[in-house]
Amino acid sequence: VQLQASGGGLVQAGGSLRLSCAASGRTFSTDAVAWFRQAPGKEREFVAGISWIYSTIYADSVKGRFTISRDNAKNTAYLQMNSLKPEDTAVYYCAARSRFIVTPPMAYEYWGQGTEVTVSS
Repeated sequence: VQLQASGGGLVQAGGSLRLSCAASGRTFSTDAVAWFRQAPGKEREFVAGISWIYSTIYADSVKGRFTISRDNAKNTAYLQMNSLKPEDTAVYYCAARSRFIVTPPMAYEYWGQGTEVTVSS
């Protein structure tokens, strides 16, 4: 499977961005999709995930600000990011695995190339 992440950019604090993760080469509808992020000098961390049955999990740091969704007809998952903070600055990656969400990055088989998000104060 191939995952293509897009939608990153530069935004001021308090602003919004929507990231997209387009999948090909796999039955996307039976996958869980997650977003991770990695800031310079830090480990990759789980941000949000959506299972094949549309259950969702969020990191505490983004609850109430980020929303993950999916459109199986388009083989695409999204991360709507509102009320962005400078500490959200990172490279964001989408990842996929079969069916259920887990938080460790090593549990995901498929990864996109990353899209950079920079939030200025």
